[in-house]
Amino acid sequence: MKNKAISLRYGFGISILLIIYFLLLSAVGLHTKPIFSLVNGLITGVGIYYAIKSYRAHKKEKFKYQKGFMTGLTTGFLATLIFTVFFGIYASNIDNDFANDLLNNWEADYSTGLGLLLFVVAVMGFATTLVLTLSFMQLFKDSWNTKAGKKHTFSEEKSS
Repeated sequence: MKNKAISLRYGFGISILLIIYFLLLSAVGLHTKPIFSLVNGLITGVGIYYAIKSYRAHKKEKFKYQKGFMTGLTTGFLATLIFTVFFGIYASNIDNDFANDLLNNWEADYSTGLGLLLFVVAVMGFATTLVLTLSFMQLFKDSWNTKAGKKHTFSEEKSS
């Protein structure tokens, strides 16, 4: 399975879980409380972790850091894009008062609207994806603190 197929599967899965979680919060009236968006990071993190883990299991010894990193980024970016589109549809068509209720928590001196809200949601998702992918790749990359890793490092220095 290619890293794109893994990214698509996990990216869609993450976005579906994010949407379900948001709708559950909406059902109990907690969707305007930003503190609950912390769980979005947890959902995204678990999905990215398992996407990279799945890709590494598929590639085995052919696993490359760059490809694993791209798998994590693609997975998280896809999930963020899908959730941001849903968020925009929800805020503009389903619950017209949602954006105003959420934006009332922000400083009244700024000109805020749905566009800025969607931008913030997307940036938060992209930033979360980047940080989590960098963090998880530290777990999945091969260690150079082994005899084989040290031999690999010294052979590269000699050939340079």
